[in-house]
Amino acid sequence: MDDYGASKLQDFIFHLEKDGRISIQAELRQRLVSGILSGHVVTDAPLPSSRHFAKRLGISRNTVSIVYQGLVDDGYLVSLERRGFFVNKEILQGGVTLAPAETTQHHKPENPPDWPGMFKVRPSNQRNIYRPTNWQQYPYPFIYGQVDRDLFPIVEWRECSRQALGRKGVDAWTADSYTFDDPLLVEQIRTRLLPRRGIMADEARTLVTLGAQNALYLIGSLLIGPDSTVAMEEPGYQAVRNIFQLKTPSVRPIPIDDKGMVVDERLAECDFVYVTPSHHYPTTVTMSLERRRELLRLASKHDFVIIEDDYEFETNYLYDPIPALKSLDEDDRVIYVGSLSKSLFPGLRLGYLTAPQTLVEELRALRRLMLQHPPNNNQRTAALFLSLGYHDSLIYRLHRVYRERWECMGRALEAHLPGSSEVPSFGGTSYWVNGPKDLDAEVLAAQALEKGVVIEPGIPTFASPNPPKNFFRLAFSSITAEKIEPGIEILAGLVGRERPIS
Repeated sequence: MDDYGASKLQDFIFHLEKDGRISIQAELRQRLVSGILSGHVVTDAPLPSSRHFAKRLGISRNTVSIVYQGLVDDGYLVSLERRGFFVNKEILQGGVTLAPAETTQHHKPENPPDWPGMFKVRPSNQRNIYRPTNWQQYPYPFIYGQVDRDLFPIVEWRECSRQALGRKGVDAWTADSYTFDDPLLVEQIRTRLLPRRGIMADEARTLVTLGAQNALYLIGSLLIGPDSTVAMEEPGYQAVRNIFQLKTPSVRPIPIDDKGMVVDERLAECDFVYVTPSHHYPTTVTMSLERRRELLRLASKHDFVIIEDDYEFETNYLYDPIPALKSLDEDDRVIYVGSLSKSLFPGLRLGYLTAPQTLVEELRALRRLMLQHPPNNNQRTAALFLSLGYHDSLIYRLHRVYRERWECMGRALEAHLPGSSEVPSFGGTSYWVNGPKDLDAEVLAAQALEKGVVIEPGIPTFASPNPPKNFFRLAFSSITAEKIEPGIEILAGLVGRERPIS
C-alpha cells in the first residue's frame, strides 16, 4: 500500500477531538494504541509518513514524530530504514487483542443468572442529587462542591507532583504501604489542619481516607448494624443517609433550627448521631456553642457516639470559627471527619478522620480489605502542597473570591427573589433557597437547564417520603461573580416574580 493509500486508511480510523481534555500528543498516541490492539491498524503496511499524517490531521509534524518514536520505544511499532513505521507483530503475540467494534458479536445468554434477585441491597434506588457531567459547558453552573479551575494553583500543584514522582521520592509512592499512610501527609494533617479546629491528635489516632465519604462508609460498615439507631439532621447529607440506610432501617431524622440540629431527649434512644455543626448541609446554619455543649452532655448521659462531619470549615471567611465538637470532647465520644476536597479539588479524593486509637486500628484494618490505602502518589503530592505553604495561600485566595461571590449572590437573591433565603453567617460556598410553596424545584431545574442554568433541587436532602419540593441550592464556587446575577435573573423569571416567596 502506498503512502497515500495508508493515509486514507488511517484518516478513516483516527479522528482527533482536540477538545482540550488531554493534549493532542496524548490523544494521538491513545488512538494509535487502540487501533493497533483492536486490529484496525494493519501489520503489513507502513503507517503514513509523519508529514502526510500531520497534514491530514491538521497538527504539527513534530507531534506525530514524537508519538511514533514513543510507540517504537514502547514496542508497539518498529522502524524499518527507508520503509517507515510498521506495527510490531510481537506486541500482538501471546496477548488478547481488542475486537474491532463493528465485528463484535452480541449474543443473548441462554441461562443467565437472576442478577436482580441476587441483590441484597439496591443502592441505585436511593435518592441522590444528579448533575450533568458536562456542567462546565453551561454558562450559569450553580453547582455545589466543584471548583473554579481558574482559581487553582496548577503550577504549584504540578511542582509538588513533580517532586512526589521524582527519583528521590520514588520509594514513597511505588511500594505497597499495606495499612499505613504517607507519614508526611499524616504529619501535615496533625500539625497544620487539625489544630486549626482545636484538635490535637497523634499518628495512631489519625487515618487518611479517600475523601470524607469513604471515611463515613468505613465508620458505618464497622459500627452500624441492623439493630443500630442513627440520628441525623433533617434535611441532611443524602449520601451519608444512604450509607446508613444500607446498614440499618432505623435512621431517625431530627429537625434543625437557626442554631443547628435540635438537641433534646429524642436522641436518648440513639446509638449514633451524625451532625455537620460547622456548616450544616445543606442549609448552611452553624450550630451554636451552647448547643454543641448540650449535645456532648447528652451523648455522655445516654451513651451515644457523635460523628462530626466538619465539611467546609476552611471556607469560613466571616467570623472566628466556633471550636469543633471534637475539640470540646472530654469522653472520646466524637469521631471527627475532614476532607481536602473542598479546598483543593473533589477529584483528588483525599480525606481524613481522627478518633480513639482502638477505633482507628479497626478502621485501618477494614480499609485494608477495601483498598489497602489511598494512592501514595496523591498522598505525597498533597503533603508537599500543604508543607510548602501552597494550601494556605490557596485558602487565602479562596476567601477573597468566595466573599465577593457570596456578596454578589446575596444582592442578586434579594433583588430578584426577595425573602427566599437567609444569608449564610458562616460564609461557605452556597445559599439555600426557599421558593414559593407550590414550586417544584425539580421542574424548575429542568426548565433552568434549558436556559443554561444548573441548580440543585433540595428534595434528595430530605428523609421524608413526601418532602417539600420548593427548596433548592445555589452554589457559587464554580461560577464567576459577573455571571451570578444574570443566572439568578433567569431563575427568577422561571419562578415568576409576581408570585410570593415564602
